[in-house]
Amino acid sequence: MNRYAAKGLLWILLSIPASMMIWQLSKADVLAMDLLHPSGEMSIRLMILAMLPGPLSDFFGRNRFFRGWLAIRRNLGVAAFGYALLHLVIYIIDMNSLAAMLDEFVIAGIWTGWLAFALVVPPAAISFNYAMRKLGQNWKKVQRLVYLALIIGLLHWYLLDWAWQPALVHLAPLIVAWILRTMGRRRRHRTQRSMT
Repeated sequence: MNRYAAKGLLWILLSIPASMMIWQLSKADVLAMDLLHPSGEMSIRLMILAMLPGPLSDFFGRNRFFRGWLAIRRNLGVAAFGYALLHLVIYIIDMNSLAAMLDEFVIAGIWTGWLAFALVVPPAAISFNYAMRKLGQNWKKVQRLVYLALIIGLLHWYLLDWAWQPALVHLAPLIVAWILRTMGRRRRHRTQRSMT
């Protein structure tokens, strides 16, 4: 399968849950509020999937599996933004009133969601090859906003559900990956020092 066909298939797979949510909403099979959690959770999951291959490939090495995962990392990040946008649209449909949204804005569980969304807009807006070339090293700096967005997004989740376990379960693989990356870097540093 060529690269373009594989990317097309990936995008079809990534869009299936969103398509199902939109279909259910259009047919009035569910209330908008019933889709808030699945759309937000999908955004968080995809964001984590986009963040995992970097630290894991640093620790395990860039074998074929990790090279493939790294090759689709940007797609996963853009899809995470798409689900965050869908989450926002569903929220607007659910609230059905600007006044009601403004009244809720002072609630910590709500403004953290808005802040997390605002933080993922710049990385999503520059997630294409021309922007990478034009921005150079600054491209990575902008992309790092997703780390803060993830933490604030998980805080948003916690403040709305008042249950820390689901958010922690989602964050755990990334924590393990970061720990492995740190251990690998320390090991390499010790090896380099012992060779000199």
